[in-house]
Amino acid sequence: MKTAVVIGAGPAGLTAAHELTKKSKDWKIVLLEESSEIGGISRTAVCGDCRIDIGGHRFFSKSKEVNDLWKELMPIQGKPSKDDVLLNRECNIEPGGPDPETEDKVMLRRHRVSRIYYLRHFFDYPISIKPATFLAMGLVRTWKAGWSYLYSAFFKRKENSLEDFYINRFGKVLYQMFFEDYTEKLWGIHPSKISPEWGAQRVKGLSLWKAILNIFIPQGGKKETSLIEEFIYPKRGPGQLWETLAENLKAKNVEVRLNSKVIAIEKIGNKISSVRLRDGQRIECDAVFSSMPIKDLVASLENVPQNVSLIAANLPYRDFITVGLLVNKLAIKNKTKLKTVNNIVPDTWIYVQERDVRMGRIQIFNNWSPYMVDDVTKHVWVGLEYFCTEGDAMWEMDDEAFIAMATKELCHIGVLEEDEQVLKSVRIKVKKAYPAYFGTYSEFSKVREYLDSLKNLFCIGRNGQHRYNNMDHSMLCGIEAVRVLLGEKDKSSIWSVNTEEKYHEGK
Repeated sequence: MKTAVVIGAGPAGLTAAHELTKKSKDWKIVLLEESSEIGGISRTAVCGDCRIDIGGHRFFSKSKEVNDLWKELMPIQGKPSKDDVLLNRECNIEPGGPDPETEDKVMLRRHRVSRIYYLRHFFDYPISIKPATFLAMGLVRTWKAGWSYLYSAFFKRKENSLEDFYINRFGKVLYQMFFEDYTEKLWGIHPSKISPEWGAQRVKGLSLWKAILNIFIPQGGKKETSLIEEFIYPKRGPGQLWETLAENLKAKNVEVRLNSKVIAIEKIGNKISSVRLRDGQRIECDAVFSSMPIKDLVASLENVPQNVSLIAANLPYRDFITVGLLVNKLAIKNKTKLKTVNNIVPDTWIYVQERDVRMGRIQIFNNWSPYMVDDVTKHVWVGLEYFCTEGDAMWEMDDEAFIAMATKELCHIGVLEEDEQVLKSVRIKVKKAYPAYFGTYSEFSKVREYLDSLKNLFCIGRNGQHRYNNMDHSMLCGIEAVRVLLGEKDKSSIWSVNTEEKYHEGK
């Protein structure tokens, strides 16, 4: 029997292992996870009776394979969830599905609300064309934004940077209002120095013109990925689904090893022959699926060409910090028509565009799932998100000081009252959360070419491809990689996930 080593127990690695067990009985699978947790950056962190979704993970995909696997692992709710019951709110249930009030392995259907917080006002995300938007912007800004957009519509920039990408679609004024500062917070570098490829992947087909057109010609079921109105979500956060998949794999004799860091990958000619772990163990193998960061993967290989090694060693990443705060109430009011428990704002995510704070986003976990909070009828559980670089001032700040700073910022922008009691708090740091599209990334093709030359190595997932993939893209990478291993496709199919316009625009 042949041995396949899977590096990383995130969505890509777990899905690759699942797919291989499904399609072949000829492989022994060893899944190696560096940390003590399942799910990678899609894990759920536990803080007493509260749970944190690190980064926010909506379960939505245009891929039938991905949706089918999600529903196989955790079926969609067949009865109302706790907040639906409390509000006597209509919900879209699945006939015969489980009751989330009595069963744990269940997907909830959730309503998507994401808004931008700017000038101490809420704006729709993406920007919508309606009176409330103009009132919040003010007459002068609206006038300037309109003329700016018209100019950009007729005089297109050559798209050499992310800044060019945004201005071509929204005009310079709206770009400066809603994209420039947030993007710099996220990446730590000005959008003019970032590849436009990031926008092509993440913003996809969105533009102000589409927002205007949608007023007159509603698009019906044809939605951009960033515009989905409903998504499914595990009752106890995204990590619950990946933990379920890991348990299923163990039941199929997949060897899942936690706290198993790969430090060296050995090869004979153009094939991987074995991997060595930090604890000294050596595992001989016939194939490797790697979702470890490209920087670390190349460093672990022997006899790598010097130019490839230098490019990989200098690939940039952004790291991530989230602060969980449990409070009784927020200062911001729900002025929407959406019903919520205790009338809190209905947002899952709030993009913080305010320039006088370093905070990038706010999550309200009550709205992701009422089961993420100790008592949804009494408390609000929020996540304050910061983008940073390992070793910088924010990263090195001690937990107590950082939590105090984050709480102060939340008060400063009017989301929390100064005298509001914080009932519980926690700080979580995540390394290499976002592979970045600047620096040596412009030469990444040389790294990919070298890695692809290793016949039995398959690079999958966000960090495994140094690409800002969503969960479903990472899963599809794992599925495609197994097809390549079994001779059904070539390696280009793995790298084609999340690049094809057909995938972006429709099923």
